[in-house]
Amino acid sequence: MKPFFTRRRPTAIVILLALAVFLPVSQAVAQTMQEPAPEGSVPVDPKDPYESWNRKVYTFNDTIDRWVLKPVAQTYRTFTPQLIDRGITNFFNNLTELRNFTNSVLQLKGESAVVAAGRFTYNTVFGLGGLIDVATAFDLPERPEDFGQTLGYWGTASGPYLMLPFLGPSTPRHFGGFVTDGFALPSAWNAVESPEVYFARAVQIVDKRADLIPAESFISGDSYTFVRNAFLQRREFLINDGKVINDPFASGDDENLMLDDF
Repeated sequence: MKPFFTRRRPTAIVILLALAVFLPVSQAVAQTMQEPAPEGSVPVDPKDPYESWNRKVYTFNDTIDRWVLKPVAQTYRTFTPQLIDRGITNFFNNLTELRNFTNSVLQLKGESAVVAAGRFTYNTVFGLGGLIDVATAFDLPERPEDFGQTLGYWGTASGPYLMLPFLGPSTPRHFGGFVTDGFALPSAWNAVESPEVYFARAVQIVDKRADLIPAESFISGDSYTFVRNAFLQRREFLINDGKVINDPFASGDDENLMLDDF
């Protein structure tokens, strides 16, 4: 077994390089958008300046999803009893509590850190290793925190919307947080040896995709625009701890929707 708090220091260099590349790009885009557009040019959405490229990546991801991931997820939903499905979801959600705790501390949110520690303890000890979410019954609902939110808390700009191959909707800030959470900060996944970790990750991906299938009924109009707005709204909601007064991302009432797993 690997040490629980194993750090992967070479990866930290990759993270710093990624942030060094992406964050200046977001600043340059912000400066460019303040300048008047040349006459006759096509208008550019300031929150999605790379829309043409993003749509191509979205189409690629959607093709992979329709032909590979979604059929597997549908089969999973068909043959997995609801009780077991719920237990699997709870188990993987419980593993994220260490991430929630660490980022709560980094954001100086003492109460959220206590809640994350309490949830992990209750669900692990009394919830059969996290299969049962007893913490919510004890009035300790989950408070999701990630390093992208930590960057936002300390004033890092979101940057332009990005659609990443295989990973889906993102921004430079969100992607930097995703990489940091996955490879630099302490994670419960560090305690899982290979090849079991690959099997567990595969089950987690399929389980999450299966949980998103009911949410597809909410999608209306242009699916790319809907997914983009839902993702950006959700990130804004999380970074501001639900205190979103003026939503800069919604372009219509039918797209003003918070989807937890986007």
